[in-house]
Amino acid sequence: MFQPLQFISPRIIVAGPLVGLMLMAGCATQSGPKSPLPVASPTGPEPETVAGADRLKAPAGFYAPAVRDETFSDCPDMSTPHTGPLDFPSKYQGSDAARDDLNQQAEATYRQQVEGIRELERGINRLVEDYLHSADPAAVNCALDWMLEWARMGGLTGEVTTHTGKSVRKWALGSVGAAYLRLKLSASEPLKPYPDQAAEIEDWLAELANLVVADWSNVPQRKYNNHEYWAAWSVMAVSVVRDDRSLFDWAVAQYDRAAQQVTDEGYLNNELRRKTRALFYHNYALPPLAMMAAFGQANGLDLQARGDHALSRLAHRVMAGLDDPEAFSRRAGADQQLKDFKPSKFTWLEPYCALSPCSGAFQDRLEAYRPLNNYRVGGDLTALFGPRQSSESTPASAASS
Repeated sequence: MFQPLQFISPRIIVAGPLVGLMLMAGCATQSGPKSPLPVASPTGPEPETVAGADRLKAPAGFYAPAVRDETFSDCPDMSTPHTGPLDFPSKYQGSDAARDDLNQQAEATYRQQVEGIRELERGINRLVEDYLHSADPAAVNCALDWMLEWARMGGLTGEVTTHTGKSVRKWALGSVGAAYLRLKLSASEPLKPYPDQAAEIEDWLAELANLVVADWSNVPQRKYNNHEYWAAWSVMAVSVVRDDRSLFDWAVAQYDRAAQQVTDEGYLNNELRRKTRALFYHNYALPPLAMMAAFGQANGLDLQARGDHALSRLAHRVMAGLDDPEAFSRRAGADQQLKDFKPSKFTWLEPYCALSPCSGAFQDRLEAYRPLNNYRVGGDLTALFGPRQSSESTPASAASS
């Protein structure tokens, strides 16, 4: 029987080799709405491209104006930009192939090394929320100062030396890119007085997106898992920031690969390998997929239907597993660890249930956990996709924003 959990708050430089990687992935390097190129999926048909010549769009909630229902206090101290190599240990260091045995010492080291990056992610999202709830330009100034400092210092552009390092880059890109998108698209036009600063930040985000494409392209299907889904989500967010259809199409191609991985019964075989954490990582795969499906819908693509409605099969399998994890235990060959589940892990419910109405256990959890907030997928997802937003269409100004 479902029991509600306790709520827990929550310079483009494209070098020659990188151009080659993007071309191999089927991506053009030009941005803008001209000549959209289809991207060949490595294991499936070419995805349809965005029809028409309009700008790439985001779901309706990203266009929300600021309101004056709170007061912005002050600008917090900025975290120090990470400018060195992305060399971080895995918290599962020393674990076997299942990567499910937490190494507490390695986790402590990891958290200490990435704290400045996580503070950037959390801080930018808080500042964007502060602006949207205060309409105070001081919050925008603060957010821009933070991002400009990281951009000018080349934050997160260093050499990747570990798998965890390239993972941290795409997570941070998704967090900052989605938060920035809320400023860029807001009907209140908070970035209008800052065209030069915005251009500089967007160049940095585009550089990071191109690096993420290089980091996560050409991964063999046997190793393709939630990390690639999160990489694709981060690139899709930036594709709308830049109106870059090559980035958008790359992300769609990665979604298609993910959809092809969902079995008829709704499992992800590469996540079943996580043994005791199989259910957790099936659920962890859903936020980036649901966000990409929502962005696809905003641009006339029915990604939810890809792979014979693979997203729905996965979501229903996860929901059934949460109520009765035994099926996952049998498939993964180990009892499932459930202690890490908390409301922020279910933010995928907002975009998923905005795509098609939810009922039963889906609706029960959605209502119990609201407001759902996760800085890695846009912050306050209930504000972005909740009842008020789901009944609205993308503003007419979206096409020209």
